[in-house]
Amino acid sequence: MAPNKNLAATVYGPNDLRLDERPIPEPAFNEVVVEVDTCGICGTDIHFLKDGGFGAQRLVKPIVLGHESAGVVRKVGSAVTHLKVGDRVAIEPAAGCRTCDLCKVGKYNICLDGKHCTTQKHDGNCSNYYAQYADCCFKLPDHVTMEEGALLEPLAVGVYAGRRADIRLGQRVIIFGAGPIGLVCLIAAKAMGATRTVILDLEHAKHRLEVAKKLGVTGVIGIRKEDTEEDLVKRIHEILGGPADRVLECSGSQPGMRVAIKATRNAGRICLVGLGNKDVQLPMVDAISREIEITTAMRYNHDYPAALEIVASGYVDVKPLVSHHFDLQDVHEAFRVASQGEGIKIMIHLVPRDTNNHGKFTN
Repeated sequence: MAPNKNLAATVYGPNDLRLDERPIPEPAFNEVVVEVDTCGICGTDIHFLKDGGFGAQRLVKPIVLGHESAGVVRKVGSAVTHLKVGDRVAIEPAAGCRTCDLCKVGKYNICLDGKHCTTQKHDGNCSNYYAQYADCCFKLPDHVTMEEGALLEPLAVGVYAGRRADIRLGQRVIIFGAGPIGLVCLIAAKAMGATRTVILDLEHAKHRLEVAKKLGVTGVIGIRKEDTEEDLVKRIHEILGGPADRVLECSGSQPGMRVAIKATRNAGRICLVGLGNKDVQLPMVDAISREIEITTAMRYNHDYPAALEIVASGYVDVKPLVSHHFDLQDVHEAFRVASQGEGIKIMIHLVPRDTNNHGKFTN
């Protein structure tokens, strides 16, 4: 039975997370209201909770966290024809305004006035109910679990990053950072044809590097304090059999960006994915003289269909990413675990698992 109230995980300030009751939304003509089943915790959620935001996105009012979600359609707007009440859907949480120049050329992911959650202007969807544009809700096949539906959001980031990096069949790829985004980038890179891959993270992140091994990475490197840039480049080349063709930098760190440039072949391409240091110093003469292309990726850009297809077809398996499960009433503990980096992907179940009939896997 659908809940008769709408509880939402709302952040009021640094380390001030509350379960608020909010009105159950009504759909606009082009929207659906989804009863959210499962919501993953993302690094940006943690930044809002621990630091009051990230970059230009600052906490200026209480906001609902969460944007990696899947659920069941409960209400349908008058103009919606492709979804009906009872459909299981994954929610793409980024939507443009549909009228600006960026949206008109297909760059809705960086629209300045878009409905992107969670941001300082828009609530997230770690709540019992959430209204979203119907075209941003993707129907899940019966065999795809709610967790897999929620994981489409980070996977879409990996797909977009791989496309921005132009990963092709037979290429050698470096991934910096073995957190959730680095791991989905590994999944996407392999799906796009990368044949040799190496992923790097700090030496103490052994549990993350072990997950990378389960996902089929060619080799892992645990970075030690005493490692120099030259040491890391040498170890990368030994694993890959030479310089990298492509790099997905998911740590957002200056050391990662510097080593990325030095470990990449002439005319290679680096995609910066992670949000980290605000300002960095890079060996740009080296990059320019060797024509290394440096591009960036923000969110995703019509990548949910591809992410859904590779999961639904069984081509990739995202289940190893899920390390913890919590019910909504235990949201504080869920965010504590996520903030401490104790797992990989932490899932919050807004529908209690013992009463949920929509399919779950457990680790």
